[in-house]
Amino acid sequence: MRLFFRERFAPLLVLVGLGAVLPSALLLIWGDRMVMLGTQWHFTGVGVTALVAAIAALALTVVGVRRKDGRVILLGTAFTVMAALLAIHGLATPGVIAPYGGVLALTGALTLPAGAAIFALSALPPLRRPHSITALLWLEGASLAVVIGLGVLGLGFPSVVPDVPDPKSPGAVAALIIGMSLFAILILRALKTYLLTRRGVDLAVVIGVAWLMAAIPPATMMKWMDLGWWIGHGLELAGIVIVSVTVAIDLRRSAQSRSLVGDFSAAELVAAEEAFLGAQVHALLQRLADKDESTEEHTRRVALRAVQVGEELGLAPGRLRALAIGGLLHDMGKLSVPDRILKKPSSLEDEEFAVIKKHPEWGVKLLRELGGFSPSVLELVHSHHERLDGKGYPRRLAECDLSLDTRIMTVCDVYDALVSPRVYRDAWGHEAAMQLLHEQTGSAFDRRCVAALEAVLDREHPRPALATLRVAAASA
Repeated sequence: MRLFFRERFAPLLVLVGLGAVLPSALLLIWGDRMVMLGTQWHFTGVGVTALVAAIAALALTVVGVRRKDGRVILLGTAFTVMAALLAIHGLATPGVIAPYGGVLALTGALTLPAGAAIFALSALPPLRRPHSITALLWLEGASLAVVIGLGVLGLGFPSVVPDVPDPKSPGAVAALIIGMSLFAILILRALKTYLLTRRGVDLAVVIGVAWLMAAIPPATMMKWMDLGWWIGHGLELAGIVIVSVTVAIDLRRSAQSRSLVGDFSAAELVAAEEAFLGAQVHALLQRLADKDESTEEHTRRVALRAVQVGEELGLAPGRLRALAIGGLLHDMGKLSVPDRILKKPSSLEDEEFAVIKKHPEWGVKLLRELGGFSPSVLELVHSHHERLDGKGYPRRLAECDLSLDTRIMTVCDVYDALVSPRVYRDAWGHEAAMQLLHEQTGSAFDRRCVAALEAVLDREHPRPALATLRVAAASA
């Protein structure tokens, strides 16, 4: 339980503390203080931020081209635009190249909203297609040319670019609202990914994006002599570093950086359980495969179907993760079933079936002894053979005692058992299996779960093999 608390709640405390409390506290406590820092501080700080963004832009663009991944190129475009705007913002520091001009305020206000807008586009499905690469490179080049043109105009002719937006002006408020809204979308995407994967790098992305979001109010509402304005620049630098470094880590692992895209699915947890669910789950599955390969393959299929049905029913990411783990481990108690019973090439006798019926309790006992598994996962393992009418096993639970997650697991477990061949019978056809589920809907199975499973299966033409899903997840 202690391990579960550390894994479940400690990251949440870090997220709230670093992502929300820290930047808010800095701005609330010290934001209104007046400071008189020299222009060299601004030039140096913004220059470093621009350099970091430029390195991230170059790396992402190169990797995106090599992998023919439009979304990575678009992330590179976002960093390119931000780097260019920051570079001009730094060069526009009064006294560096030219006297004070409007380009200083304009580039400072545009940097974060422009980057957020391009980040937000990375979720568009057409960008996954290889033929989008050339168009995206043209977009990146055109965006860079426009920003450079703005910089040349503003630095060469300071009076041409208007001094907008003034802090707290309608234009500044509009930039604040647009920028905060776009970053809020990115935070929701990144948070969804983190709640599914529970990876430190995905948690870091949420914090990094939160810091970028926190940098917008100082940039639009405060002035040069406000300490909060400088704190905002610091948050901007830190946010860019965090996001770019975590993206680089993902790409180095030959995985696609998914946090900002938000399209990571629960099915991918099942397809690559060691990467996303941990070495302990992977090791248990390996033990089960060594014991009985057909049972291990069954658990993977059930887990896949369960998370697909969970997504169909709109379950939250945390529940989908529990479904993935519970589905993969729901038959772990069969490690304690003697081989002569588990692998018997004929129907079981009553005494033998009585032994089989103990596997949910044995599975829960094993997972509790190992530790680190949530109560919801333990409940899925314990109750996946229960029925709405109370005739299931091992506890003969009533309908009111069965959660939606357990009902999902039950339906998916029975369906896969029916359509999978056994040594003592042939596999049932899809139609026959669904007919049985419909016949026992309301007595054994939940109506919503049966309908959701049917909807998932009806969309598959043909149904993808789990091996195909693994390959797709490995190359993503």
